[in-house]
Amino acid sequence: MFTTLKNAFKIKEIRKKLLFTFLMMVVIRLGSQIPVPGINRSFFSNWFSQQTGDAFNFFDAFTGGSFLNMSVLALNITPYITSSIIMQLMTIAIPKLEEMQRDGADGRKKIASITRYVTVALALIESSAMAIGFGRQGLLQTYNVINVLTVIVALTAGSAFLMWIGERITEHGVGNGISIVLTINILSRMPQDITQLFEQFVLGKSIAKGVVAALIIIAVIVLMVVLVIILNDGVRKIPVQYAKKVQGRKMVGGQTTNIPLKINTAGVIPVIFASSLMQLPVMICSFFNISGSGFWGHVLRALNSNNWCNPGQPVYSIGLVLYIVLVILFAYFYTSITFNPLEIADNMKKQGGFIPGIRPGKPTSDYLNRLLTYIIFIGAVGLTIVCVVPYFFNGVFGASVSFSGTSLIIIVSVVLETVKQIESQMLVRNYKGFLND
Repeated sequence: MFTTLKNAFKIKEIRKKLLFTFLMMVVIRLGSQIPVPGINRSFFSNWFSQQTGDAFNFFDAFTGGSFLNMSVLALNITPYITSSIIMQLMTIAIPKLEEMQRDGADGRKKIASITRYVTVALALIESSAMAIGFGRQGLLQTYNVINVLTVIVALTAGSAFLMWIGERITEHGVGNGISIVLTINILSRMPQDITQLFEQFVLGKSIAKGVVAALIIIAVIVLMVVLVIILNDGVRKIPVQYAKKVQGRKMVGGQTTNIPLKINTAGVIPVIFASSLMQLPVMICSFFNISGSGFWGHVLRALNSNNWCNPGQPVYSIGLVLYIVLVILFAYFYTSITFNPLEIADNMKKQGGFIPGIRPGKPTSDYLNRLLTYIIFIGAVGLTIVCVVPYFFNGVFGASVSFSGTSLIIIVSVVLETVKQIESQMLVRNYKGFLND
């Protein structure tokens, strides 16, 4: 990876893209420190520290601390991520959108344009809820219409601005703009988390205990990174043979290729879905100052990941079991709407392709479905392990950090994909130089 970056800086065109991307990262971090006009920042910090649930901690980690600081970028690109997921789901349900997706570049541009409008609409809804809900509790220095509208406009504009930056990075930078915006926000919290772990497990301990604790922390992080890399790059290649046929006076076809099925077919989406679904009741109760008691109080504590794997209260680990089940279910669900074995089998049959030993048509579709069942389960189990490890150390050892397994998956995936993008741009440039010569 470092060799790729070193060689990339030697090329003027790619060096400009890297510097442009870095400049945009600086702009993002600066924007995260600019407060929304008319708010009482001390009130929000005190309110945040009193929350026992981790719903807002999860959100704050994705915004790189902007939510806690209540900056103009407090909403960050979470409305865009939500709108993208909604559009993916709606593409399956609405034939018109599905037709757009099949129209190639023009269709994708139309879907991207609709996604922007949905993003702004979601940002308006979220900022209005925050301005009115928190404003009544004392977030605003003066609760009136002008201040409420100011907060709504500032938060919505901040979210739209980050979406624009992400698109500029994709167009003029190294690509993967939205993913890079999300990654730089998560990375900005890492120094704080590492410092917290050092102070908790290393600082003040004897040399032997401190060294052992530091080695264990490093080993766990390295093993998790390795597992994420395996999940990200692991594929099952299904061989496909194309029959020979005569076109004019030439015999064409007969080549052998493959269908690469990723082990982690759904990416990080199942984790985001499961976490969001479980934290929704906790977030609603926190937002409206509803303190659960009795049976519902135990339910809310079970949904709170801070109570999972706690030896003193093992009953609340039921929430962890529910979380694991949801991750696996969402892995199957999301793969089912993004990967259509029947469509692939039909396309292969039309092009004269077949899987060796499997008849074209429905037998091929059934074979792909059976294979997907095992692959999705393996990927979901690996995904669950990466996400559960931080919860285990949090519950047993009290190692509470914002840097979760979800964050690690996003960071490693984006870094690997960005490096591949840079390598492909360098390869294209070499081809162009060869052809010009």
